[in-house]
Amino acid sequence: MTHTSLVDEMVGGVVALLLIAAGVRVFARRTGLPFSITLVLTGMALTWVAGQYPYTATAVAALHVSPEMILYVFLPTLVFEASFNLDWRLLRADLWPVLLLAVPGLLLSTLVIGLVVSAATSIPFTQALLLGAILSATDPVAVIALFKQLGVSRRLSTLVEGESLFNDATAIVLSRILVGIIAAGSFTLDQAMWGMVDFVWIFMGGALIGWALAAVARMALGAVESDSVIEITLTTTLAYLSFLVAEEAFHVSGVMATVAAGLSLGGRGRMSISPSVRKYLDSFWEYLAFVANALIFLLVGLHVNIGSLIEAFNELVWVALAMLLSRILTVFGLVPLAGKLPGSEPVDIRYQSVMYWGGLRGAIALAIALSLPHFERSDLFVTLVTGAVLFTLLVQGLTMDWLVRMLGLDKPPLGDRFARIEAGLIAAQRASRRIPELSNSGLFSRAIAWRLQEECAKETDEFREALEQLRSAEMDNQQEKRLLLLFGFAEEKSLYIDLLGRGHLSEAAFNELTLTLDLQMDGIRNRQDISKIDYHHLLRRQWAKRLVSFMDRIAFLAPVTRLFHLARIAHDYEVAWARMQGSSLVLEELGEYTTLHSFSEGVVQDVRAMYERWRVSTEKRLDEQAEQIPEFVNAMQERLGRRMSLLAKIEAVREQEKRGALPRGVAEDVFHDLYHSLRGLRGIEVAALDVAPLDLLRKVPFFQGMAQPEFAILAARMQSRVFAEREEIIRQGDLASSMFFIVRGVVRVSRAEEGKTKSLATLMAGDFFGEMALLSDSPRVATVWAVTPCNLYELNRQDLFNVMDTYPEIRAIIQRAAAIRLKGTS
Repeated sequence: MTHTSLVDEMVGGVVALLLIAAGVRVFARRTGLPFSITLVLTGMALTWVAGQYPYTATAVAALHVSPEMILYVFLPTLVFEASFNLDWRLLRADLWPVLLLAVPGLLLSTLVIGLVVSAATSIPFTQALLLGAILSATDPVAVIALFKQLGVSRRLSTLVEGESLFNDATAIVLSRILVGIIAAGSFTLDQAMWGMVDFVWIFMGGALIGWALAAVARMALGAVESDSVIEITLTTTLAYLSFLVAEEAFHVSGVMATVAAGLSLGGRGRMSISPSVRKYLDSFWEYLAFVANALIFLLVGLHVNIGSLIEAFNELVWVALAMLLSRILTVFGLVPLAGKLPGSEPVDIRYQSVMYWGGLRGAIALAIALSLPHFERSDLFVTLVTGAVLFTLLVQGLTMDWLVRMLGLDKPPLGDRFARIEAGLIAAQRASRRIPELSNSGLFSRAIAWRLQEECAKETDEFREALEQLRSAEMDNQQEKRLLLLFGFAEEKSLYIDLLGRGHLSEAAFNELTLTLDLQMDGIRNRQDISKIDYHHLLRRQWAKRLVSFMDRIAFLAPVTRLFHLARIAHDYEVAWARMQGSSLVLEELGEYTTLHSFSEGVVQDVRAMYERWRVSTEKRLDEQAEQIPEFVNAMQERLGRRMSLLAKIEAVREQEKRGALPRGVAEDVFHDLYHSLRGLRGIEVAALDVAPLDLLRKVPFFQGMAQPEFAILAARMQSRVFAEREEIIRQGDLASSMFFIVRGVVRVSRAEEGKTKSLATLMAGDFFGEMALLSDSPRVATVWAVTPCNLYELNRQDLFNVMDTYPEIRAIIQRAAAIRLKGTS
């Protein structure tokens, strides 16, 4: 009976807190106060009410949540939600300042707080270091919410939130190490060295486990088709499993594991989630984060002991001063240094000021303090951490709005302001076109319709005037062209998302397309010269080329290398096809931009010329590939047609189900079969590139006079090779071990002389190369690279000499060709 009563009280208390949190959220939105700060104040008010008026809020005020629940239930939710929604591309661009603040910065902050507190109070240095580690973990929930209200730049939000994600993990790891040192009762150099080794292993080990589990989750999500229950369950499992496996099985950082899992799944892995589920998934995690934050901050307010805070007032003053001093040194000392590192951009001094003042403390610091093992000052630590959290929330949190506005960071970028005014203009124009329909129906007052029409016309004029003022005050033709390009890129990105969702685009192709788009959009926003924007430049990954070059030298890896080459050719075709679709879509939409989007005719024509150039280049590439690899192109087109047919069937069945013509159970069975067929047609058909070797090799004039038995023996000794466009086949100066026969594609022969590259020849299907170095037993005299995707056959030195001994006419052909080429190169 007593147990049931306790459960009832806990459930009732949680329900009451959630209802209170919902009311506080409404109040905070209307007043503009930060939600988390309002929750803390509400919790403190509830405690006062419970003390003054018993039985009114006693059940809520008495509610207690253990630190283990905060660390194992609330923390994975908050960390995963934040990392899942953090823009990995923006984080990667500012990774140096984020990591410097999160690791060396937190260590520096810990040391500064430890030195100040130990010097000014009676707390020993080792224990003061532990307090410093706890209080160096930032919690920017209130600040990020304020940023969203004010429209602060995404870069600043990423810097603040990224630092918090990583330094939470650092603080927990460092606190764990310092607790061990305090328990040992001594602090030696050996302990410090082993502590650093433990720190690196715990931090990096957690990240590795999170990344590995996210990779498994991505594969599982890719196998599921539009099942919100399973997909949401998989993401929830990943959040908690990564934390538990890291903490309990490997004894590394659970927070770091969850951060890595969230970043991995929220970045490229997000496209593994079915398009129809993504919206539900975002809402689900947003709600879980709301519940966790609401309960934590209400409980913080509920358990503030004013008497203990007054008793520890002197220590609290020194703790607050130490936190502010440590924050000054870490932000203004390390962030400028990070801006000078390779690949990193400087961080504006205004951003640094907001990062300094926005370093609030919150639930993580309280959870660490509450979970500490008992020692002589453990109660004092809880009081000091609580006081520090309240100081940052009530003093820094409530003045952040003023600071952001004073620094001018609340002003949206020009593109956002233009888009906002333009959206109002389009809405007013559409409303104006719809009003006559009401009037013409005969059921609507013409006087009201006329008045509404006048209001819409007035709004349209106001928006047009605002656009003209913005254009004349802040925009020139180049700026207008940048905005139009951004709109065009946004149209393309939307198309690629749709193509991925329909199964017309693989995840790898989608990732490359959107990465290129994001880079170009960043270039435009950073005022890069528009004439240098080459959107259709294919990104080449040097590490992949080096890997393939290494694999080429290992004989038993030949089948794997060949598959890799085939996949690259198929990938390049898929990317070019998607870019063709994107360019065509934007060219169609550009006709509306002059009238509907208020862009000048000259700017629209300039952008149209850019997109026409891009469309022609991709069309040329597709035509070349259709000529060089017709079997593959035909297979791709057939797969596309089949997918479109299946999608049409799915839409028809869904329409029948909505109308009630098809029972739900029957419709689900049909959907299951159709989606199963659709999954089998996702991605690309690499096998279509792997054409029968003898059929292709027979087309080379070199072998046409050879008898079938001898040809079959020779063909069996030759190795089929596939090279992607622009890939190097042989390099000048390398030792020769084989020659090549071209069965499909075009290659270019060039030679480096005195620092310049000279083009020697272009070879096509039926030609051969590489024989000169073999015959003269000397290094390669030229470099050969693929102009288009190529199918080649490689014949090694011994087999070549056997063929030449057996077939004198072939010896003559090779020697004659070698003599001609030797004369050409000399």
